Amino acid sequence: MSNLGNQPLSPLDGRYQPVVFELGQYLSEAGLNRARLHVEIEWILFLAKRDLLSSGAEVDSVFSKQLRDVVENFSLEDVAELAATEAQTRHDVKAIEYFIRARLTKLGRNDLLELAHFACTSEDINNLSYAITIRDAVTNVWLPKAEALVEKIRSLAVEYKDAAMLARTHGQPATPTTMGKELAVFVYRLERQLTRIRNSEYLGKFSGATGTWSAHLAAAPNVDWHAESKSFVESLGLKFNPLTTQIESHDWQAELYSGITLFNRILHNLCTDIWTYISMNYFKQIPVVGATGSSTMPHKINPIRFENAESNLELSNAILDSLGATLVTSRLQRDLTDSSAQRNIGLGLGHSMLALDNATRGLGELELSYPVLEADLAENWEVLAEAIQTVIRAEVAAGRSTISDPYQLLKGLTRGKRIGGDELASFVNSLDISEEAKERLVLLKPKTYIGLASALVAIVSR
Repeated sequence: MSNLGNQPLSPLDGRYQPVVFELGQYLSEAGLNRARLHVEIEWILFLAKRDLLSSGAEVDSVFSKQLRDVVENFSLEDVAELAATEAQTRHDVKAIEYFIRARLTKLGRNDLLELAHFACTSEDINNLSYAITIRDAVTNVWLPKAEALVEKIRSLAVEYKDAAMLARTHGQPATPTTMGKELAVFVYRLERQLTRIRNSEYLGKFSGATGTWSAHLAAAPNVDWHAESKSFVESLGLKFNPLTTQIESHDWQAELYSGITLFNRILHNLCTDIWTYISMNYFKQIPVVGATGSSTMPHKINPIRFENAESNLELSNAILDSLGATLVTSRLQRDLTDSSAQRNIGLGLGHSMLALDNATRGLGELELSYPVLEADLAENWEVLAEAIQTVIRAEVAAGRSTISDPYQLLKGLTRGKRIGGDELASFVNSLDISEEAKERLVLLKPKTYIGLASALVAIVSR
């Protein structure tokens, strides 16, 4: 068999890499290492500026910038250097420490060498780094993509707010609605999850080997290490977790992934509904110039955007659900199951982001078929049976009718049957109800029997 060289194993790093490229800036190994450098360097500056070890070492704004530029200018060459160092240390975080020590020496600050990774366990650095990279990936990449999709659905909901259509409950003709109202339901559902995701807490611990600050106190017993660690974690834009084992418990990650997977599941529901509306000809797909729907049937335009979105949402949830279940458990004070698991966070978010892209593009390639909606309504006058029997009930309650069991009366007329407008009008005029009620019912048509559907769209409109 021929050797194909070093090929990407995941389609996210191959076929779909342009769509998820931005996530890789945060959730790749290189992105994680850049965050580790950030945490380690900020800790050095924090220790020195507050002189917590009474070293008297001074760090001015010029030096602070020079050291922070190590992170700002982190390059592919630095990535390669770290990889070479890790090949020797067999420890990724130790390679980061050596990398920083080399930079301190280059800057002529050997007096700060022992501040590098001072009193830290690897998880002190890793948990903060993951919190930073996940926060930034969600905030800067995933959320804008999700928000753009919701805005697209919102614009369609407003555009189609008066587009009456036959609803289907259990797949059967039911009380009419509007396409706009049905899309507005998804806007409302998705926005609730976006609010939950935006309000996510990103926790961090910084308390040493078993969460007790033992080494810190041994080295500097007069320092309030609990307060200083809290201040440091919060300086990184994270929420301090004061009670942990060696690891931060990862509960916040499980909470975050729960919000994203629920968003994914709601979006999956939208995709299956849109796919069904396309199959019913409610939506026409706008042909893309040069695109092929089928390798043998030239007429076809397949709803591949929504099918691809469904698949990727399922993959995303499989990964994120697994992470949520795995990360909240650690044997006693520490095991490494979380270390392996967390390297797949980018895959979970990547498949979701690919689905967001497909769904957004798919919605942009649709056109509502008003004639099909109107024809479907015109063929299902029996859906007005609900209105008629409800009006009869109101008439009986008001003493204007003596009809008993109006539900059974309409059931006998319409269940499992097709009935026309004239036949229904004749039936209404024969009823023992007020003339005003008859006039209202005779004027009613399936396409006007939409209740507050159009107005409800205002709940999500801007």
